[in-house]
Amino acid sequence: MNHLFTFSFLLLFVCLMFRAAGAQDRQPAAAGSFYPDNLGELSATLQRFFSQTGKKILSVKPIALIAPHAGIFYSGQVAAYAYNEVKDQKYDAVIVVSPSHIEYFQYAAIYPGDSYVTPLGKMPVDKKLAALCETKNGLVKFSSVGHVAKMLERGEHALEIQLPFLQTIFGNVPIIPIVIGTMDYQVIESLGQKLGEIASKENVLLIASTDLSHYHPYNQCKAIDQKFMTQIERMNPKALYTGLYERDYEACGGAAVVAIMIAAQKVGANRVKILKYANSGDVPGGSKSQVVGYCAAVMYRNEKVKEEVRIDSSILNKGELKHDEQVWLLDLAEATVKAVVTSQSMPNLKEIPPKMKENRGAFVTLEKNHELRGCIGYILPIYPLYETVMKVAKSAALEDPRFQPVSERELKDITVEVSVLTVPEVITNPNVIEVGKHGIIIRRGYYQGLLLPQVATDYGWDRETFLGQTCLKAGLPRDAWKDKSAEIQIFSAQVFNRETVNEK
Repeated sequence: MNHLFTFSFLLLFVCLMFRAAGAQDRQPAAAGSFYPDNLGELSATLQRFFSQTGKKILSVKPIALIAPHAGIFYSGQVAAYAYNEVKDQKYDAVIVVSPSHIEYFQYAAIYPGDSYVTPLGKMPVDKKLAALCETKNGLVKFSSVGHVAKMLERGEHALEIQLPFLQTIFGNVPIIPIVIGTMDYQVIESLGQKLGEIASKENVLLIASTDLSHYHPYNQCKAIDQKFMTQIERMNPKALYTGLYERDYEACGGAAVVAIMIAAQKVGANRVKILKYANSGDVPGGSKSQVVGYCAAVMYRNEKVKEEVRIDSSILNKGELKHDEQVWLLDLAEATVKAVVTSQSMPNLKEIPPKMKENRGAFVTLEKNHELRGCIGYILPIYPLYETVMKVAKSAALEDPRFQPVSERELKDITVEVSVLTVPEVITNPNVIEVGKHGIIIRRGYYQGLLLPQVATDYGWDRETFLGQTCLKAGLPRDAWKDKSAEIQIFSAQVFNRETVNEK
């Protein structure tokens, strides 16, 4: 009898190990906890959610969705707003990307099995499209990691909980389930680019699974989440990632959102629409002391938006600072440098001019006896201008990797220059670049280089030399700007220092 028990236990163990290692059908891991495991109850719950969303907001076919993944009785109503936008559309397959809450791994894992199972049935994996998702660099590959739970551990819910919504509106549509185990940008971008290639050729829907801020008081949660939603509406994946990395806002599926945004842009998406926002404190009986935020959004193409922004002086000079605003910002930069070098308290800001509260990119440049001593900046408008200048002034003084930190005895010889940037604009015709007026950003693949407008003036470069030097700054060949795969952006900068402000 003991031998029979031992044999049965070993057989069960082997079966479980086989399932964990690569089962053909991924069984439900969240049913009965994150959503009902009873077919009737689950169907009724989903139908109730969809009945309360009202009419669709958009008239165009969505390219991608963002939907939350908390317990369905907390976030399900918000998620229904996202899925309601695709209810009458036709897609041949759906690519669902989620984070991993269970384990960390340095890649994006494509489920290698045949299907994902929920109480509503089996959703087949589109093996052909799944194979196309793999990348040569190994950052996106087939693996059951993140999909199938280890022995005696709970399974990942963030991807699974999206599936009953899809089954309700599309039936058992083929899916490509992908779980990201890292916030490494190289992994995220590899996935986004690959999914964009597929979505450009195939009729697929892209979905990013994420909740927003976690366990803050109700009003604080709303404020943090508003920053995230404002940033995704700007449709700039790298800026979105930077804000997540800097913890300016939170999203547990931030990597999934950035990857899907990269992919959606390759398909032609140029707009994000927030459909619904709520948090766990909005659920009847929900506590408001520590809440989790939920957002439903859609990425789509607005045909009225021009493919390329026309570069003119009215765009590049927008938001220029007046003389007193320049003086205020320069005072702040100088005070910040002095404070961080002497280990004193940062400047105490009592009244902040309105324009300083606008999100702007900026650089702070330090010189010592007319020689560069430090230069750090943010290209994109991630933070309010005053915060940007304080952050980059500190970094220029202490963290420029090309120099030792500025010492207290050097302060008397240090001059500070501030460059306030406009938002970079993509161009396809390099002839619009005006030397001395425009700064350049050149990007190809993982390589990116930036030079400020004053650099070309200081060295007496012409346009072609300026482009070549920006390529070299990026670690690219001098003529890489001519490559069709290279992206060129230009911006203008309002540059001022103590000498220029005293002239006025």
